[in-house]
Amino acid sequence: MTPLVSRLSRLWAIMRKPRAAVGSGHRRQAASQEGRQKHAKSNSQAKPSACDGLARQPEEVVLQASVSPYHLFRDVAEVTAFRRSLLSWYDQEKRDLPWRRRAEDEVDPDRRAYAVWVSEVMLQQTQVATVINYYTGWMQKWPTLQDLASASLEEVNQLWAGLGYYSRGRRLQEGAQKVVEELGGHMPRTAETLQQLLPGVGRYTAGAIASIAFGQATGVVDGNVARVLCRVRAIGADPSSTLVSQRLWGLAQQLVDPARPGDFNQAAMELGATVCTPQRPLCSQCPVQSLCRARQRVGREQLLASRSLSGNPDVEECALNTGQCQLCLPASEPWDQTLGVVNFPRKASRKPPREESSATCVLEQPGALGGAQILLVQRPNSGLLAGLWEFPSVTWEPSEQLQRKALLQELQRWAGPLPATRLRHLGEVVHTFSHIKLTYQVYGLALEGQTPVTTVPAGARWLTQEEFHTAAVSTAMKKALPLLSLLYFLVFPT
Repeated sequence: MTPLVSRLSRLWAIMRKPRAAVGSGHRRQAASQEGRQKHAKSNSQAKPSACDGLARQPEEVVLQASVSPYHLFRDVAEVTAFRRSLLSWYDQEKRDLPWRRRAEDEVDPDRRAYAVWVSEVMLQQTQVATVINYYTGWMQKWPTLQDLASASLEEVNQLWAGLGYYSRGRRLQEGAQKVVEELGGHMPRTAETLQQLLPGVGRYTAGAIASIAFGQATGVVDGNVARVLCRVRAIGADPSSTLVSQRLWGLAQQLVDPARPGDFNQAAMELGATVCTPQRPLCSQCPVQSLCRARQRVGREQLLASRSLSGNPDVEECALNTGQCQLCLPASEPWDQTLGVVNFPRKASRKPPREESSATCVLEQPGALGGAQILLVQRPNSGLLAGLWEFPSVTWEPSEQLQRKALLQELQRWAGPLPATRLRHLGEVVHTFSHIKLTYQVYGLALEGQTPVTTVPAGARWLTQEEFHTAAVSTAMKKALPLLSLLYFLVFPT
């Protein structure tokens, strides 16, 4: 054990007395929401010091000591080595992505920030491979904030269709409108003001825009960065908890390179996305493997298993390896030898999505030019899938008879009298949103031999199948449409 670690360990032993101090972390977790928000705000406003962010106030040292120096970066040399190794790797291995090219080539700071903003919003909960085409199409259609601000919500929903989490597109447009109408067309320049002034921009997105577009030395934590930090510092506690989240943001702020903050943040995200992956990390390719506590822990556990640890005194561990450290793996979830570094971070417990059911009907009629048309209605402007178009739908009824009656009433509200006997059940489609597992019972009704309905109330429209595929409809509705082909087999079985 190095002299510095030994000194910090003695500091920890002193700080533990009296025992009431041990409970301070629990009291901080139980603090009011207002207090947590103020603490988060103070973290986001932290500026790098003359020692690149390593100088701290006494109360900060106390907080760090309370979680053991094992989980911290201990000195300037260690932080400098981490920055240098990560950025050198990024310069050689970074992926060629359209938003990176725009950020590097764009001279105008507002256009550069807008390009970063769009990419960061699209990448929330969505894989890079999926986003690329959406991003390219979006920037071709609306290359500036002013272009997006003047677009209609219908156009935004149409281009966003299939990308999921549809409120993101709506919030993005609302933010563009606010920048144009209230901020003179200029994006806020700091993470703090970005988060304060723009709807839908949280702490991570604000930090990403500020660091990449404006060079502000502010750290960011997304899922990829959290995983990297948890492994590098052997943090096994729930990363979504308030205490661990605050610690991860503190580490990110400590590590961010003040000379290249945007590149550093992208490098940390890139490392998590391509090397330090959730299930099969490529540790041999990791540029910071020598600084990785998770990798060191793997070696220590292997030595323990071979009963040769006594001959290797330099292998470090948490000074609080007694079940008391709030950043270590919880005692209820001991080390799993088969997982290796994937022990970090442990997955947060997630509630299963609630299950709901709905009935929807694909109503088809002959088109004026010979092609078939299907009826779509628009969802409310708030709530799930706000503003998108869908087949007429109703909530699930407990019996088939009640279900058919409710669905026919909804169809007739939009299209007038309909032949009830032609309504056929076609099957079901299951679609899982972030918090809802929705099962659609899909029905079909074909208006063959009838005069086409030419007028519909506001909020409804007839589209061809080709138009349907380019309209602002959800993925769930696109899953339901193919079942329409079954209708003709049911109606005309021969």
